Order: sequence, then structure tokens, then C-alpha cells
Amino acid sequence: MTSFSLPPGLARFNALDESAAQAELREACASTAWVRRLLDARPCTTPEDLYTASDAATAGLTRDDLAEAMAAHPPIGRPAPGDPVSAREQSGMTGASAALKAEMLELNLAYQEKFGHVFLICATGRTGEQMRDAARERIGNTPDRERDVVRAELGRINRVRLARLLATA
Repeated sequence: MTSFSLPPGLARFNALDESAAQAELREACASTAWVRRLLDARPCTTPEDLYTASDAATAGLTRDDLAEAMAAHPPIGRPAPGDPVSAREQSGMTGASAALKAEMLELNLAYQEKFGHVFLICATGRTGEQMRDAARERIGNTPDRERDVVRAELGRINRVRLARLLATA
């Protein structure tokens, strides 16, 4: 029998009591259903187990669950004041020109008017121009197609945030 030790961040996460684990997961995704599914998946033996549980939970979100998750995301180019997570994730807009920021604001408003929710994109590692280009492209999607794209982007965001959670030993 071979024994192995869990990565420190995963061991810490598995050992959290339910309310502490719930609070940490809600920092990653505001969907109550997603949080519940990840709590039910504990204990995880590898980080990939946690990511797989996240992917499955994200895939199973209802329209209302997606809306709940998206409601916690500020518009691109306007991170929530005092929220270091959204500021870090949207850092590609930090050095953007005034013209790019103004265009992104217009795209955000047009997108929200068409789809009824914030433009959601995994902004980590993307430039302001890349986010603008994605908004330009996606505004032409049908609502059903865009819901699929939003779900995929939310899954990417959740993975990035879970990786950060696991990096905390």
C-alpha cells in the first residue's frame, strides 16, 4: 500500500469545516448550487478532482444559477471598488487608453441591454484589446449561444480561482 500526502492547499481545504469551506468557495463562485456541489465532492484527493467537480457543477447550473453567479461579477473595466480579486483579474484593463475604456463601457452597456446580464469573460491574462475584441464578437451571438459561452467562461474563472484557493497552504 502506497501512501501519499495531499498538496498542502488541498489538505487545508478538505480540513475546513463546512461553513469555512462554503465561504471560501463563495469567493470563487457566487452560485449556491455550485458551492453545494463542491462541498459535497469533498474530500478531494487531487487538485484535478476539485477541478473536475467544479466543471461538472458548472455544467449543471440552471439559468437561475448562472444568473446568481454572474451577478457577483463587475463589468469589465470597472472592477468592484475595494475588491482586489476583480482588480487583479481585470488587470489587462489597468493600462488601457481612455478610448479603449470608453469603448469597453459602451460594449458592456450594449451587451447588457441585449443579454440582460454582465459581459462575463475570464479576464486573467487577457489584454484590454483582447477583452474588447471578445465583447465585439460575442455581442452578435444568439442568447442560447451566448449562454453556452458564458458557462464556459465561468468554468475558466472558477478554475483560476480554485487554483488560487489551493495555493493557500
